[in-house]
Amino acid sequence: MRIPLFLLALIAPPVVAQTAQPLLQPPVGMPTVTAAPPAAVPTVFDPAAEYITAGQDEPGYRSWFLAAPWREGQVKAFNEYLESAGVAGIVPTWQLFRTATSWRECGGQPFEVPPTTEWPHIIQTLRYIRDYVIPAVGPVEPVSVYRNPSLNECAGGAPESAHKLDSAIDMVPLKPITRGALIKTLCDVHTAHGEPYGAGLGFYAFLRFHVDSTKFRRWNMDPEVLALCPPIVHSADVASVGQPLPGAAAPAAQPDPPATVPNN
Repeated sequence: MRIPLFLLALIAPPVVAQTAQPLLQPPVGMPTVTAAPPAAVPTVFDPAAEYITAGQDEPGYRSWFLAAPWREGQVKAFNEYLESAGVAGIVPTWQLFRTATSWRECGGQPFEVPPTTEWPHIIQTLRYIRDYVIPAVGPVEPVSVYRNPSLNECAGGAPESAHKLDSAIDMVPLKPITRGALIKTLCDVHTAHGEPYGAGLGFYAFLRFHVDSTKFRRWNMDPEVLALCPPIVHSADVASVGQPLPGAAAPAAQPDPPATVPNN
């Protein structure tokens, strides 16, 4: 099954207000017509822009895929594995190949198909996202998933990071929501349903959050999270592993030439 690439939201061009020209000789007592105020430019909700740089976006995936012919077989096998486990299509498969946000600084690859030995670890994570995260906050976009040990170390990941096991997915919501509402909603869901899935939940800056299925716990419990989240059942499961905050957003990516690539 081929899964379409995530469709980028179309941004309608701003409406430019026409400026009414004053009459050359306005009648006595009639005020001169003045220019109308400019129309407001619509704001685009794109939380992934804080993390996804040129090269790790959709055009970057096409370039990465086409750079090595053998990647086609890897991508196909991974997608078929997700299908066999009943978790294909929850998010676009190509986004599950995103590595670390700091891949460029670390000299790593923007995308990587995990070793086959790690594939089973993402299944329960995707089930939890399908069953409880998406119903609670709407569609999500993965921004960092598998990291090989070298890249994880360079990126500041913990030695025991679930990203090395292909169990963790860092993601952002695609529907507008405040950080406070996101934290409260996900914590309530995690409290009620996370333990049977072994779900871990963590929060970063902005709207980025982490889900894995290695152990029921929460981490990155900053004051805002502590104020909004119910106490976790097992205090020993409150972890403190963090991750460096993202840097400034990179310039917009330049599109690659048209190419035919599996839209997984």
